[in-house]
Amino acid sequence: MTKCKQAFTLVELLAVLAVISLLLTILLPMLGSSMERAREFKCQMSQRTVAFDFRLFADDQLHGDRGDDHNRPSFALETFQENQYGVDEFWRWGDDSSAHETPDDQGNDPMRCPSVREPIVLRKNVACSNGAVGPPQNISYGFNARLNRAEVTDQFGRPTARPVRLKPSIMQYASVPLLLDIDGNRAFELNVSPIYTAPSLDSQGPYANDRLWFPSSRHNGRTNVAFIDGHVESSSDPAGESSWKWEFQPVN
Repeated sequence: MTKCKQAFTLVELLAVLAVISLLLTILLPMLGSSMERAREFKCQMSQRTVAFDFRLFADDQLHGDRGDDHNRPSFALETFQENQYGVDEFWRWGDDSSAHETPDDQGNDPMRCPSVREPIVLRKNVACSNGAVGPPQNISYGFNARLNRAEVTDQFGRPTARPVRLKPSIMQYASVPLLLDIDGNRAFELNVSPIYTAPSLDSQGPYANDRLWFPSSRHNGRTNVAFIDGHVESSSDPAGESSWKWEFQPVN
């Protein structure tokens, strides 16, 4: 007579479930952490690509089409931004009045952190500074505002912001931040454009009181920052890094 195999007892099943539950408790945070590290790495690679493109754009021999700044000895940071997004004089979306980037059918997804997936709308015949890219809450990266406008003193001794133009010599300033992770929601709350950001430092004028400072700490409490020379660093206090030259201004 064949004996029946003994089934699991209730206690044994409960023990197995307890072990599985314990393993999930241990492994799920590790999996989540690994996924976040992967997103952080992808973000850093995206920033490196933008910084590399900037170095090409700034090079007198390699820059290609500089749009409105073509055949000029210097260029505006905004011209480079518009080149990256494909807006204004660089519009590359055919006859459409706007294009949604999430990404599009060709895989174009300019200047996007993988942790920010909400759609971006690009508007035709509009400059970046006038809202060509939006909504602000969905923008991933902001550029160093002091590379766009320098804080100077006017003829009456008052601090003011003056537009600056960049020359190929900008590439020698390796420790100057170029772009960083930004918090678009914070920029929206401050009612400022998210495409430019900079810490206050000792400003008494346009940059005072951190009115243009809204870094994001979405990567495990850290902010990714790309520099002029193309390298990327991460910090939980990007304004407090002593070797990062936030104070640099390319005054012409």
